[in-house]
Amino acid sequence: MRYQGRITTWKNDKGFGFITPNSGGEQVFVHINSFSSRQRRPEANVLVTYELTVDGKGRSQAKTVAFVGERPTPPKAQGRSNLPPLFAACFLVFLVGAVAAGRLPGTVLALYAVASIIAFFAYAFDKSAALRNRWRTQESTLHLFALFGGWPGALAAQRLLRHKSAKASFQATFWITVVLNCGALGWFLSPSGAKTLNALVGAL
Repeated sequence: MRYQGRITTWKNDKGFGFITPNSGGEQVFVHINSFSSRQRRPEANVLVTYELTVDGKGRSQAKTVAFVGERPTPPKAQGRSNLPPLFAACFLVFLVGAVAAGRLPGTVLALYAVASIIAFFAYAFDKSAALRNRWRTQESTLHLFALFGGWPGALAAQRLLRHKSAKASFQATFWITVVLNCGALGWFLSPSGAKTLNALVGAL
């Protein structure tokens, strides 16, 4: 969804400023790199159209910004590695194979699926809340979803929704939860872990 507003503050030496939405509300931060066209320099009191996103700290930020009358062209994604989704895909294939081979009960696969769906929608809710300046989901809650098997869905949300994917501290904790979860699954594949897992599944 695109919005329209007026650049009310622009610091040319620093390359950023703020847009006041025509519909009212708080000002939106805008960086020079968010403009579709670099042939024209932004300045105050100029009308622009833009999309809304949030930065690593959850603040509203304009992206794919275009001057009124110009056609917006989204910038090309840079530096996005394919390793995380490839790792998640390999993990899911391994999980399905382990269930098919009888190494893991089908309940484990179902739990991962349910936890991933919950995690994905939790990320979607949090991004929507950030854009509307409403109540946010705590980062610790998002990490708990990942720790208890929802990390594939969380990773999908980070990539598809572009949420929580740029904040370094969040990403560091997220991957710690992934390692812990995979470590726990590896232990459940051991003889002693399998007994504990069967007891837990039987109690469900």
